Amino acid sequence: MRRVVSVFGLAFDRLSLYLPIILTGLLALGTYWLVRNAPELIKPHAAAPVSHDPDFFMRNFTVRSFLPDGSLHSEISGREGRHYPDTDTMEVDDVRVRSVSPQGLVTRATANRGLSNGDASEIQLFGNAVVIRDEGKLPDGKPAPRLEFRGDFLHVFTNEDRVRSHLPVTLIRGSDTFKADAMDYDHMSGIANLRGRVRGQIMPPAPAGRR
Repeated sequence: MRRVVSVFGLAFDRLSLYLPIILTGLLALGTYWLVRNAPELIKPHAAAPVSHDPDFFMRNFTVRSFLPDGSLHSEISGREGRHYPDTDTMEVDDVRVRSVSPQGLVTRATANRGLSNGDASEIQLFGNAVVIRDEGKLPDGKPAPRLEFRGDFLHVFTNEDRVRSHLPVTLIRGSDTFKADAMDYDHMSGIANLRGRVRGQIMPPAPAGRR
């Protein structure tokens, strides 16, 4: 009996010696099993590129922008407008534009279609484009007669007081008329750069006392 107890005790001692190793192995096997059977994490997806599709529409609308002092800078009206988020541009059918310079001079424009950037500092006019600049004064104080631009395409820069076109254009300055294949007009300098085939009709000044 004592011999049996002695053998049992020796076996228990040996088991106790290897028990931590056995438990560690079982724990490792359990951890491996959990890792293998755990659900995979959702992999992040790259953001889809913004498509050139309108994200909203407006009909029979008017959008106004203001200067920091609260005065009106420009307003755009139209029959229908479509905003494109990838370029932050607004396309307008039957567009009508009215902008006011810091000197208070008013510029009005109309066209079959217009394309404006986000802050309306650039407006492209397509089809029967007309831009009219009211009579006023240049930055140096000299008088500036009424100006009218006509063409199939006109590019208006409201912040820079510029009108450009790479297509044929007609410029009416007071009672004088000019036609050219392309044009770049800068109101700050009062200079119109006419390019290509240029034709002009300059009227004599009205007699004193008559307009």
